[in-house]
Amino acid sequence: MRPIVLTVFAALSLAAPASAETAVLAGGCFWCVEKDMDHIKGVTKTTSGFGGGTSDNPTYQDHEGYTEAVKVEFDENIISYGELVTRFLRTIDVTDGDGQFCDRGSSYVPAVFYMSDAQKAAAEKAVAEAEKALGQKLAVPVLKHTRFGAAEAYHQDYYLGENRVLSRFGLVKQSEAYAGYREGCGRDARVKEVWGKAAYTDGTGS
Repeated sequence: MRPIVLTVFAALSLAAPASAETAVLAGGCFWCVEKDMDHIKGVTKTTSGFGGGTSDNPTYQDHEGYTEAVKVEFDENIISYGELVTRFLRTIDVTDGDGQFCDRGSSYVPAVFYMSDAQKAAAEKAVAEAEKALGQKLAVPVLKHTRFGAAEAYHQDYYLGENRVLSRFGLVKQSEAYAGYREGCGRDARVKEVWGKAAYTDGTGS
């Protein structure tokens, strides 16, 4: 169960470079995906939100048809779209298409949403290479991007928050509640089980 937010935490942002590119990636809890993407060299900004739907203004309480996703802005002179997807796949349980870790259901299914034919080809190549590496099919579809809606401000950069939140650990810092949630869900342990030394977990990895 995710902690209840009592106060609002302002999102951080960085200026986008001239060579900025955008990816939309879904891998379960957007707090966790955002942290993992923030630790990749070349990523300039991340936004937690909802992807894959068509309705206007999805919210945390009402995002039917959407899945939790992160918009990742990156400098393609530092990391390519294909390389980013390759790294992303090694942060999630690519064998589970019914949710991710302790979060189940359509809100948490994994996906790569492409915005162009070039992105589609690069994503499909990254998935195929991952399937070859694991020796099995991945449960991560490559889907055409429809809409992305940013989540409420308190969800942005949640893992960095210093506000006090109510969680299973009592009233603690937001960052502490996040860490407890991630560990309790077994996210990093499962990613390492799936990927071994190739896992990229909680900001570390090959």
